[in-house]
Amino acid sequence: MKQTEINELSVEELQEKLTAFQKSYENSRATHALSPLENPISLRQQRRTIARIKTALTKRTLEQA
Repeated sequence: MKQTEINELSVEELQEKLTAFQKSYENSRATHALSPLENPISLRQQRRTIARIKTALTKRTLEQA
C-alpha cells in the first residue's frame, strides 16, 4: 500500500486496514517459520506498510488534539 493511498483513507478505514495487515503479517511469519516463503521480502513490505498506517493514524490523532 502506497502513502498516497493511505492518505486518502479515513481513520476508521485505516484501523480496519491495520488489523487486516497485522493478521496477514502474523500468518505469513508463522508460515515462514515452518517452511520458507517463496518471497521472504514480502515480510519486510508488510512490516513497512503496517508502520506507514500506524504513522498516519498517530499523525491524525495529534492533529485533532
